[in-house]
Amino acid sequence: MPIEILYLVTVFAVALVFFCFFKRPLYECMFISFIVLLTITGTWPQAGAYIADALQEPTLYVIFAFIISANLLSKTSVIDDCIAIILSIFGRLRGGAGFVAVIGSSYMGSLSGSGPGNVATTGVFTIPAMIRSGFPPHLAANVEAHSSTMGNMIPPAGMIGTAFAILDGLYPDTYTLPQYWMLLWGIAIWFILQRILTLYFMCLYYKVEPMKKEDIPSFGESVKRGWKAVFLPIIVFVPFILTSEFADFFTARLGAAGAKALNNSLLLIIPALIVICGIFLSNKNTRTRMSLKNMHNDILDGMLKVVPTATLVLFAYFVSNILEGLHIEDAIGAYFATLSLSKTLICFLIPLLCAILGMLLPGSSQVKIFGGVIITIMAAAGCHPMLVAGMLPCICGAMHGVTPPYCACVYTGMGIAQAELKPTLLNCAIWIVLHYILSVLILLGVIPVWGLIG
Repeated sequence: MPIEILYLVTVFAVALVFFCFFKRPLYECMFISFIVLLTITGTWPQAGAYIADALQEPTLYVIFAFIISANLLSKTSVIDDCIAIILSIFGRLRGGAGFVAVIGSSYMGSLSGSGPGNVATTGVFTIPAMIRSGFPPHLAANVEAHSSTMGNMIPPAGMIGTAFAILDGLYPDTYTLPQYWMLLWGIAIWFILQRILTLYFMCLYYKVEPMKKEDIPSFGESVKRGWKAVFLPIIVFVPFILTSEFADFFTARLGAAGAKALNNSLLLIIPALIVICGIFLSNKNTRTRMSLKNMHNDILDGMLKVVPTATLVLFAYFVSNILEGLHIEDAIGAYFATLSLSKTLICFLIPLLCAILGMLLPGSSQVKIFGGVIITIMAAAGCHPMLVAGMLPCICGAMHGVTPPYCACVYTGMGIAQAELKPTLLNCAIWIVLHYILSVLILLGVIPVWGLIG
């Protein structure tokens, strides 16, 4: 077995031992894994570069900004007004607010392309609405987190372009980007349906009932009292709609790097914008209470919730940067080539491997490092190359946002819901297994996918 695979095993073993036996927080376990990996790989001279690269990851700051903004918004009346309108429309359905989360987050995912950012932007509305309508906090966090992973699977997510570039490099002039995008939508439809069905049965299991008729807010009264709150989601979505629909316009004027920086900046500017607008759209009592002193105290309170999550994500990037620098993809590709596995076994093993890698490696890094190897191995086993490339965002991007200890999407949702860690991760495991099974069935060709060419 290649030494690079042993490095991976060591990282997981160290984190598991310190978490399970020494009962240390996950962020400490990740930092210890980083120290151990630096030591066994002899890469201490590069430690500063690994840390500096991690500190430039936008996801880290997005999580920080949105959880704090969600904490501030919870002190205003505007979120209550939004929730009242949502519940007045969907409160009669079992788990109605959860279905709003699935559909809304899938739509938002097509605009933002960011899983954690997706949780943050839609979760500030949907998670409190779910809890108010009878969802346990840990279930509300998972519904939003797993719905928001669609941000990694629906165009124009960044890793989708990376995956297509790899496919085009392996099979030049064979597939076009429009064909690829159509395939991605065909794949996404199945995952959206899977999340809807999972939510339905989760509501049955947790006995989430439709709200009592007398508890459902009147639609007319809710709109009359809180019509200004409707502008808040619009303020969130419009910048993403503009940058998505007019991507060529911004790219032509700012360049590819500038357009990317604009999208990343939006994810940091929007939290402050929605807090400011939330205060002005709230009633007078709220505006009076939101003094600078009170906001300062609320921010400090929010930091106590977000620091463990952000620290875990930061240390996970430390580890992933080491693994990326070791170029372990060549060793793993060569190792799989020697095994001569069947198509069925390959279709089970590759998504499982990606799920394991997702515990530490960000999805974009997985696609960049292992994308070519995965397509080559699976195509050699008889899988359709474009289908494999289309599934990379699902088995790499979506999985890394929900597989502990990294699971940035889950931690962001958990922070908004103020859910406990253990029940959240136990419930999360069910969603992960179902996502994995669907991935395998699609790769095997058991489930037909609209848009698959040739």
